[in-house]
Amino acid sequence: MTTALIVGASQGIGLEFARQFLNRVDRVYATYRSPECDLFNLEHPNLERLSLDLTDETQIEKAIAQIKSETSELHYVINCVGVLHDGAMQPEKSLRHLNANQLLKYFQINSIAAALLAKHVQPLLKHRDRAILATISAKVGSIEDNQIGGWYGYRASKAALNMFMRTTAIEFKRTCPNAIVVTLHPGTTDTRLSKPFQRNVPPEKLFSVDRTVQQLIAVLDKLQASDSGEFFSWDGTKLPF
Repeated sequence: MTTALIVGASQGIGLEFARQFLNRVDRVYATYRSPECDLFNLEHPNLERLSLDLTDETQIEKAIAQIKSETSELHYVINCVGVLHDGAMQPEKSLRHLNANQLLKYFQINSIAAALLAKHVQPLLKHRDRAILATISAKVGSIEDNQIGGWYGYRASKAALNMFMRTTAIEFKRTCPNAIVVTLHPGTTDTRLSKPFQRNVPPEKLFSVDRTVQQLIAVLDKLQASDSGEFFSWDGTKLPF
């Protein structure tokens, strides 16, 4: 039985991953923070919803324990959790906009949470079949690619995410040799996260969630063991760290 865990499936890219994986695997575990979310509009006999705030390690332990009670293996773990803005925070345009609390929130959600998830799913990826741990990152998290500055907290937290996952990939080569660990840049996708920043995006570069997930799944399907630890764009090209 093939299984997938989609983390952050309340809406947007995560919800679409859950929808598309229901046609690809035998069982999908999909997590949400609030029951008042779009995930509860998705009905399927092979879907199991799990309450999870990824910034709370106790909740991660509880969710993984529930999965372990039903299966000893996960074949896909897709982490779609991330924050760019909310009602109280916006990406910083300048150093004068920095404040410690906002920076901590970026790192807690975009970076640390992913590392804690990797810590707890590791036992479920120790099996003989091919397994994938993929985390949604962002091209703006590439240090080498940064030519225009701004968005300090988001950029830095995504760069930290990439380092966490690269380091995880190195450890997994010893402990979970059949697991491939990657970070993914989805492109600009028509979601709540990108909505305030779509004005200057050409229509052909603003992807629907359906197209984004199809493209990312195509990337995942082509991954080889040697790709573990790399950072991929939606079109399959490797991005610099």
